Amino acid sequence: MGKALEGVRILDFTHVQSGPTCTQLLAWFGADVIKVERAGEGDATRGQLRDIAGVDSLYFTMLNHNKRSMTLDTKRPDGKKVLEKLIQDCDVLVENFAPGALDRMGFSWERIQELNPRMIVASVKGFGPGPYEHCKVYENVAQCTGGAAATTGFDDGPPLVSGAQIGDSGSGLHLALGIVTALYQRNTTGRGQKVLTAMQDAVLNLCRVKLRDQQRLERNGVMEEYPQFADGQFGESVPRAGNASGGGQPGWILKCKGWETDPNAYIYFIAQAQVWPAVCKLIGREEWITDPDYATPRARLPRLMAIFAAVEEWSTTHTKFEAMDILNKFDIPCGPILSMKEIAEDPSLRATGTIVEVDHPERGPYLTVGNPIKLSDSPTEVRRSPLLGEHTDELLSGLGYSEDQIRRLREERVI
Repeated sequence: MGKALEGVRILDFTHVQSGPTCTQLLAWFGADVIKVERAGEGDATRGQLRDIAGVDSLYFTMLNHNKRSMTLDTKRPDGKKVLEKLIQDCDVLVENFAPGALDRMGFSWERIQELNPRMIVASVKGFGPGPYEHCKVYENVAQCTGGAAATTGFDDGPPLVSGAQIGDSGSGLHLALGIVTALYQRNTTGRGQKVLTAMQDAVLNLCRVKLRDQQRLERNGVMEEYPQFADGQFGESVPRAGNASGGGQPGWILKCKGWETDPNAYIYFIAQAQVWPAVCKLIGREEWITDPDYATPRARLPRLMAIFAAVEEWSTTHTKFEAMDILNKFDIPCGPILSMKEIAEDPSLRATGTIVEVDHPERGPYLTVGNPIKLSDSPTEVRRSPLLGEHTDELLSGLGYSEDQIRRLREERVI
């Protein structure tokens, strides 16, 4: 069978991470993604955080698989003509320029609609309409303005940003869904439309449970599943909750054997109500099964930290993998803290295509993250990222340009 998005052509004016995350996902599903880059420079991430001099960085290669690259100076009249042809030939234009950049290029929404009424224009911005819509935003700014940083970390410490790129990659994932939805609706309406994902909005969507907790806090003054419940005080805003699960299943990160020298010798343990008797038997506290101070979930809430400390006495006698094997025999939810090295070397992740080794003509083989979404009839083949301008001639030929015309554009540095 063909790819799910086969036949869809994406004009990719994105750079760095949020936009490329979106377009790479669409490319994995079979869309023809044409990455338009500035001649001689290209996406800024080609040169950022390089581990091999003069070679595209891993930052770039891991965000631009399965795409074609063309170079184009859209400020020149001949470059604008090429862009007009591309707009007429494509289904979606994706961009994460500063607000108003497309208008300044001469390609407003109205102009794009004149060229191609079916064109979908998808944008990632830092903020939506409002007082901050013209502000520049990066990953950590989005985490801070979307509610993530204020609710991450421990109550006696400063706000923290997450290692997960929920601002950039999270926005790209949201935008990809918006694009596919707009393509589906176009089947009915025959018209394109604008799709917008604000990074602040995307982070907030991923922090919705904290907005839930803010309303619970305002109503009740406390939140019983938070570690502050037993001895601490709640203020007006949702506090940082350490390693609490954020839901109805109380959990915490516990030390395992070797924690003194291994910074990742830990396991996440959940004291789920259904398995409470098994937990008590496993750690040698069978009296807690019937003790009224521990027998019910509500009774346990103010004693959670003492419970986790008791479980940790047991977990420190086992490695994180031994602890996981034992706990899973009793259906006790848990998960080892896996380092990036352990993830990279995990054979099961290689087998499912979650971790993929890709060969690059300049850097050689490297590891990358594969498609996290698996379709039974459309498996993803992860192809290497394109070299700068690698497909320029091919794409121009497809737009009807002759070899002489392409040569002239190159001599005039339009491409």
